[in-house]
Order: sequence, then structure tokens, then C-alpha cells
Amino acid sequence: MLAKRIIPCLDVHGGRTTRGQQFGRAEEGELNDVGDPVSLAVKYNKQGADELVFYDITATAEGRGTILNVVAEVAERCFMPLTVGGGIRTFEDFRQFFLSGADKVSINSGAVTRPDVIRAAADHYGSQAVVLSIDVLQSSSGHWEVYIAGGRKATGLELLAWAEQGQILGAGEIVLNSINADGMKTGYDIQATRALARTVDIPVVASGGAGNAEHMREVLQEGEADAALAAGIFHSDQTSVGDVKQILAAAGVHVRRA
Repeated sequence: MLAKRIIPCLDVHGGRTTRGQQFGRAEEGELNDVGDPVSLAVKYNKQGADELVFYDITATAEGRGTILNVVAEVAERCFMPLTVGGGIRTFEDFRQFFLSGADKVSINSGAVTRPDVIRAAADHYGSQAVVLSIDVLQSSSGHWEVYIAGGRKATGLELLAWAEQGQILGAGEIVLNSINADGMKTGYDIQATRALARTVDIPVVASGGAGNAEHMREVLQEGEADAALAAGIFHSDQTSVGDVKQILAAAGVHVRRA
């Protein structure tokens, strides 16, 4: 049995780690500064995180150099796999992040507008290095629609159909980001996660809504996710990766222990 993974997530804007709710926007003052990304990465490495995810939410040409430098420094100082995403649109974007030290690169909006990029990256680097990140918003009717542009633009795509297409194109993992739950600390979208996990044959990482270790247990066991991603509860020191793993292990979840 493969161990379930616990993955801290760092949203990086202007070289700093930030936190918001429901895809808050920097230009509208909806993000809070929570610290230096390199220092946080080192902390999570010591706590026994299985992986680390960086999202460049600046995602501009001038901001790209900043996140590349952050990734390079973290790769030198930490020994856990690093996934990086944000503004990935071309094969060259993949190449830059891999050269900086990333183990996986996550593509979101760029995959919707140019699906062929998934195939090109998977053919060159291997599916295990290509992550499809999907932002979804659940309507009042229960429909899960895929959104792009940081949760601002509806695509008309349905979650499960797009995930299946992403797997066929070569993605080796899917991160499911629930816009409804993001930053709310009320729990992950269990239904969407379970439906996705039963639809694709590649690992599913649940993201959005973690408020405590019990929420992680729910999504890993009842939601059938392969990994749980969280940000705020770790950045605020509400809990640690090690404490979460101890609680999960006691509940019968197979996790890697330091």
C-alpha cells in the first residue's frame, strides 16, 4: 500500500508567501503575507513533509525570475520533491522550472488553452513530472465546472471529463482545487475528490479547505485522495506536518513517518 502524502502549499507573490480565501486577489488587497518561502520550506522539510508545492501567483514575466530563484534555493536546502506551478503555458516554461530544480511542474490554465503542452512535456520529461491542476467551482445544481485565470473565468468544461482528457494527454497526477472551499478551513470537497479518484487512474491530490487533521483524514479515507495539500493551518503554526501525520496514523491512515 502506498503511503498517503501530506503536502504543504506555498502561494508566492512578489517573493513572499501569501494566504487568502476563495482565490483572493493581490491587486484587491485580499492576500496576507505569511512569511519567507525559503524559510517556510526549510521548516516543512524538517517536519517531514512528503512534498512541497509552490504556486507563483504573480505569474508575470517580471515575477518569473523571483520564483525561479526561490525554487533553486529551496532545491539546494531541502530534500523533498518540489512541485512548481503558476503561469505555465509553454514547453519552455516547463523547461525553466525543471532547470531551476523542480521535480514536477503543474499546469492549470495553460492546459485548457493549449492541451498539447501536456503531451509535449510528458513525452520529454515523463508523465510522473507533469501535474494537471484543476480549479473547480460547484454550482447550486451540484455541477463541478472547471475555471481558469485564477478562478476568474469559467470554461464550460466539466471536471471529470477534463480530468480524463488530461490523463490521456499524459498528466501523471491531478491536483483538485476547490474554489468553494479554498481558505475556508471547513473541509475539502469530499464528493468531488472521490468522484475524481474513481474516474482517473493517476494520483489525485486534494486541495482547498483544510482546517485540521480530521479534514485531511476525511479526504484521504472517505474522499479516496492519494495526498492532501494544505497551506494556512501549517503557515499559522496551528499544527505541524508531524502532528498531522501522528493523528492520521492513529486513525489508520498509512503515512510515511520520519
